[in-house]
Amino acid sequence: MAPRTDSIAVDDGRFDLTVWLPERGHGPGLLLIQEIFGVGPYIHAVADDLAGLGYVVGAPDLFWRLRPGWLAEHSEDGIQRSMEMVSRFDAEVGVADLTAALDHLAGLPEVTGAVGALGFCLGGSMGYALAARAKPAALVSFYGSQVPDGLDLMDAIDCPTQFHFGGSDPYIPRERVAAVEGAVAGRPHMEIHVQEEAGHAFHNRAAPMFYQAEAAARAWRLTEDFLARHLPA
Repeated sequence: MAPRTDSIAVDDGRFDLTVWLPERGHGPGLLLIQEIFGVGPYIHAVADDLAGLGYVVGAPDLFWRLRPGWLAEHSEDGIQRSMEMVSRFDAEVGVADLTAALDHLAGLPEVTGAVGALGFCLGGSMGYALAARAKPAALVSFYGSQVPDGLDLMDAIDCPTQFHFGGSDPYIPRERVAAVEGAVAGRPHMEIHVQEEAGHAFHNRAAPMFYQAEAAARAWRLTEDFLARHLPA
């Protein structure tokens, strides 16, 4: 089913939320939080996968205040331009936008269950911060580079949470991932999975420079199992 675009009002403007419906037309909700490259082909592909599992998926435009509809190629130039966008991005305001998007998604008539969040890269960090504030029903965070620096937020997160990291990620050193492993230990509602041979953005099949098929497949099976247990569709 082709996605639609909803418009969400906040105090200083409006931003787009692209919405995908499952074949049956209704189901629990998942807020899908973009990488630095925008709501592009990869996010669309993941949304299709999630809708195929039975979820109503909403992907908000995080960079709308800077460049509405921002898209960048998965290339060295695209990384540099996207990192420049991130340098000007206000994460606190972004969490407020995500909270508004989560509320909008929860209020849709097609959403007939709880609403969770799933994010990649920038979105993995933003989803983690969102879970400490807005209490989604579940969170899946893929290689959020800010997670190791924000371990104090874990005490505020009480929803089922699954973390994914690459053990060979040049952007998130293994010792920083180990710090997350230590913080997760003893929290029965949290789990962490490390694909030791994988680098950053290993799930991104739209980016040959990052994608690692075997690690991506393993992590996605774990994601599907986690969602089936904690946000069943």
